[in-house]
Amino acid sequence: MNIIQEFDTIAAIATPLGTGGIGVIRISGEKSFEIAEKIFSSKIHAGKICHGWIVNKQGQKIDEVVVLPFKNPNSYTGENVIEIQCHGGINVIRNILNLVLENGVRMAERGEFTKRAFLNHKLDLSQAEAVCDLIHAKTQKFAQKSAQNLSGVLTVKINEIKKDIFNTLSKIIAGIDFPEDVAEPEYSSLEKEITSEISQIDEILNSAKNSNILRQGLKIAILGKPNVGKSSLFNTFLSLERAIVTDIAGTTRDVLSETLDFDGISVTHLDTAGIRNECGMDKVEEIGIEYSKQSARDADLILFLYDASCGMTKEDEDIFNFIKDKTYIKIANKADLISNRNDNEIYLSTLTKEGFDSVKEKIKTLINQKSIEDTEFVTNSRQQECLRKAKVALENALETTQREDLQDLISIDVKSALLSLEEITGEVITDDILNNIFDNFCIGK
Repeated sequence: MNIIQEFDTIAAIATPLGTGGIGVIRISGEKSFEIAEKIFSSKIHAGKICHGWIVNKQGQKIDEVVVLPFKNPNSYTGENVIEIQCHGGINVIRNILNLVLENGVRMAERGEFTKRAFLNHKLDLSQAEAVCDLIHAKTQKFAQKSAQNLSGVLTVKINEIKKDIFNTLSKIIAGIDFPEDVAEPEYSSLEKEITSEISQIDEILNSAKNSNILRQGLKIAILGKPNVGKSSLFNTFLSLERAIVTDIAGTTRDVLSETLDFDGISVTHLDTAGIRNECGMDKVEEIGIEYSKQSARDADLILFLYDASCGMTKEDEDIFNFIKDKTYIKIANKADLISNRNDNEIYLSTLTKEGFDSVKEKIKTLINQKSIEDTEFVTNSRQQECLRKAKVALENALETTQREDLQDLISIDVKSALLSLEEITGEVITDDILNNIFDNFCIGK
């Protein structure tokens, strides 16, 4: 996007296309009020909800609407903004948008409304990214954490660390530039301050893994030989007949996946082809088995099933040895066919649903071991990389301080750490990174 385009008046549909009670067209830019008045039957007053009709150039009524006008800088983007609330039919929304575009407005690009909010200092970059997270949140828990970031929780913490680093840098620079008036800070004092700043960064980075789990969710692969009940368990999790279940070995040929909200975490369940080494298998089943093995490698948790009525066979042992170094739950299925049980085993019957609650509780326990409830700061991969760069720079500064080298050298690394943190909030950012961030947004936001 060039500099001229950034000052264009833009418009887009801000609600999902489809049949619904309401649809919203958003206009932002200097000419928003002027253009809206060309197609609206009533006078528009800033800060006042307006009711009327959208009309075309021929005076034909298109739809009865409510118009919400926002005068700059008191709007989401910091510019003049008009939001037209119309009926939610696809054709109605598109007809109104086309009328707006015909009157000299450009179609907004992905994330351009939020990008303008950032450029006009209505949001910092971490808050802008939280908007995207909130839109794409698959679970209530991640939505709550994203809302916290939007409210500025992460920004406040980053600014606290930046303030401490800036104070350290100021002391060093003052001692270097004004040696006659200001003494260089003691190395012991610098060591204490830098160590504290590293600890504060670690406080956020320690939750990085949990942040990624909340953002990306977990993969759970159901593994075992043919006919041990993998597809039946998969269907039980979904509460529907998603996978075909028969007593014919090799029924499942491909990896089936479905994503569910499991106690606040997005969990993708993978139903895999039964693993076996037999002659006479066709090419399709062989490929399916390779997919099963790859799913096991990629999974965060494996549910290993075997037939309780047969016990662990050599085939079962071979599969178990393949996954034993992963996080797994070993499940004896078809428990309705046996009477003698081992207290150390988890028994399940996908036929009667006996033991299913125990399996879910075990999964829940393994998820909770990740302490996701205690995740105060949710960060994305870009923010985590900035934090790691800042930490490395401070660790270099700490080593230089402990050697009592020239404080000029210490200041270089301390300043580098400060710049890395400013990338998180967007005070230091390149156009390429900025465009990449907002390209992940939907059009209309």
